Amino acid sequence: MNKFLFKHIDNSGLIVFRIVFGLLCALESVGAIFTGWVRRVLIEPEFTFSFIGFEWLQPLPGNWMYAYYAIMGFFGLLIMVGYKYRLSMFMFASMWTATYLMQKSSYNNHYYLLFILSYLMVFLPANRYASIDVKLNPSLKRISMASWCKWVFVIQLFILYTYASIAKLYPDWLDTSVIELLMRNKANYPVIGETLQQKSVHYFIAYGGILFDGLIIPLLLFKPTRKYAFFASIFFHLFNSIVFQIGIFPYLSLAFSLFFFKPKTIRDLFLKKKPFYVSHEIVIPKYSNVLVTLLCVYFIIHITLPLRHHFFKDDVLWTEEGHRLSWRMMLRAKSGRTTYRVIDEATNQQIPIQLDDYLTKKQQRGASTKPDIIWQFAQRLKEDFAKKGKSVKVYVRSYVNVNGKRSKQLIDPEVDLAKEEWHHFKHHDWILPSK
Repeated sequence: MNKFLFKHIDNSGLIVFRIVFGLLCALESVGAIFTGWVRRVLIEPEFTFSFIGFEWLQPLPGNWMYAYYAIMGFFGLLIMVGYKYRLSMFMFASMWTATYLMQKSSYNNHYYLLFILSYLMVFLPANRYASIDVKLNPSLKRISMASWCKWVFVIQLFILYTYASIAKLYPDWLDTSVIELLMRNKANYPVIGETLQQKSVHYFIAYGGILFDGLIIPLLLFKPTRKYAFFASIFFHLFNSIVFQIGIFPYLSLAFSLFFFKPKTIRDLFLKKKPFYVSHEIVIPKYSNVLVTLLCVYFIIHITLPLRHHFFKDDVLWTEEGHRLSWRMMLRAKSGRTTYRVIDEATNQQIPIQLDDYLTKKQQRGASTKPDIIWQFAQRLKEDFAKKGKSVKVYVRSYVNVNGKRSKQLIDPEVDLAKEEWHHFKHHDWILPSK
């Protein structure tokens, strides 16, 4: 174990990855401002649906979230040039985590990936070459790193892609009905829009996605197939970037290839003046036992988290219980119509409410199909009326369809959600059965 984890290898891959990672962090932050994402998701809403337990995390008032994201972009640039690297990386990680936890209307597994990667990068010696830190303090300069610094990325990616592949093995994906629904609103894309409506293309996307996710890491690790797997990665991630428009993440995924090619190849391509490390010395630090323990705990958590939905009653596609933090990416199309009935407990009279008075259109989609957001909105209504001196009951009538199938009732309309508690590790019986 010590020979595997603490054998030193050339650090060119990590150095180049830090530069790319910092640039992408800056682009993601600034891009969120200029594409209007910050305005739509964090400024326009009166409040955001935070992760349950983090309701105290809300956007800054007024237009201050623009400044917040600009500062994150600045930290991304500091990471790229390697100035005050660990502090800059920690500040970006903390700020990104806050924005990740403070809203679920635009939940994306890629945001979760950037969240965990940012904290991993805090502890990696990514500023030991080609950085301002080294210019200011030459004693920091190193041309090698412990082997675990590479394998922590490889294992994390293997977990991610494996779960993403397994999650696709269900009927609606295998018969391409999900892909057909996802592609339907891409029909107006220039050049490729009509092609994306073809059934043969749907089968290629569905089964190509399963094979790519399941095999890409082993194929990148195996030298005879590495080059072909890399070209397949370029096609796959550029396709995702063009069709699904998911920001920096296809390019971040391509940047991970730096850890699969030989360090000498990376050095020769990007850092030609850098000496190449060849001695393969094994340096076991005093804290090796602590580090190995922490790595084991970290990966056990990431292996078990995506499995938790199996311990909830019913189908995760219906209940959403255990859906997040589990690499279930673009697996279903869900729509619904939901009404909230608010009853004054003192008079037993119904108080009419309009969702437009409380929620943006984007928030309304979540408050119509996702049980946890429906519950949170019921709690929000209860709190708002309590401030007006009224104690209310909140009943929900929600009809939802998954993957274009017949709509079914999602929430028990006889249950007062204002009085229900949320359980992180227990099924909620007010979510009606899917079958």
